Amino acid sequence: MSLSKKFSFLIILVVCFEAKSQIKTQYNFENFSDVPKFLSEYGFFLDLQNQIPVRGVHPYSLVSPLFSDESDKLRFVYVPEGKKVGYVKNKVFIFPVGSALIKTFAYLNENGPINKQLLETRLLINTNQGWRAISYVWNKDQTDAKRTIAGATIPTNFINSNGEMIKIRYRAPNQNQCKECHQLSKVMTPIGPKARNMNMIINYKSGEMNQLIYWAALGWINQNLGETNLSNYADVSAALEDRARAYLDINCGHCHISGGSADTTGLYLNYTEQDKEQLGVYKKPVAAGRASGNLKYSIVPGNPDDSILLYRMKSLDPGIMMPESGRALSDEKGIKLITEWIDRL
Repeated sequence: MSLSKKFSFLIILVVCFEAKSQIKTQYNFENFSDVPKFLSEYGFFLDLQNQIPVRGVHPYSLVSPLFSDESDKLRFVYVPEGKKVGYVKNKVFIFPVGSALIKTFAYLNENGPINKQLLETRLLINTNQGWRAISYVWNKDQTDAKRTIAGATIPTNFINSNGEMIKIRYRAPNQNQCKECHQLSKVMTPIGPKARNMNMIINYKSGEMNQLIYWAALGWINQNLGETNLSNYADVSAALEDRARAYLDINCGHCHISGGSADTTGLYLNYTEQDKEQLGVYKKPVAAGRASGNLKYSIVPGNPDDSILLYRMKSLDPGIMMPESGRALSDEKGIKLITEWIDRL
């Protein structure tokens, strides 16, 4: 079967079996005020513990995901039936009011001697008053997750990508920390679901399909967006420049962008930024204080050890580390990538 015929067949399956929503939530997300105490109350999942969604709630994934202490992410999206998802080049998709983005952080430990652990589930719900961030922390029995405003620290173990057992105090952010990353021009917004960061094939109930084609089959978007692909920063066969820029975009670019929470630094690390100084090359810090490590520039081409950017990536000191929240570990693979990139600039 040709590739085009295969996709056409899969599209028929999507339309027939997965398009019509079966979500049974009693909540009206457009006028959302009575926030549920437990995640199970939304009705997003047929099997909550195993993260199997009801019809109408669809999985999605990102080409280059944010580093979060090597945790696995299970992502889902709900769009009200009959609604469209807007597209603007290089921007996050514009989800209609009533939509929900669902992301569960977990250590699945699929290749290790310990059981999986669901840690937290974060929701972004698009209401008539804008996006609203709501977080839920899973109980020890892994049967449900309870709402948290103050965040939580979760002692746990996981098996890392090298097969090593790692002990960690995983930190679920508080509500203010959610705003730090998810605000653009003082408006709450999603971060990850951009066309360029979703142009990939994933598994659905109906089979494998490119996510953008799948969304087009659901009637959410047009099929041919003409968007440039984002590199997978973990793919060593991709160009080093593309990998490094993709890494900085998803891990730093949501704050370090015009209108982001780090706007005043003048350091812009989003994927489309082309100005070398704003990217950090020979850029002096505005007000880094001791966080600069007595170094002069954000990036010194050919000298990773003299670059503030890398110094802050390596640190675990709360007053120095970047990103400043969302991790308790250093991203050793990310550090290696950015070290190599700066060394070759």
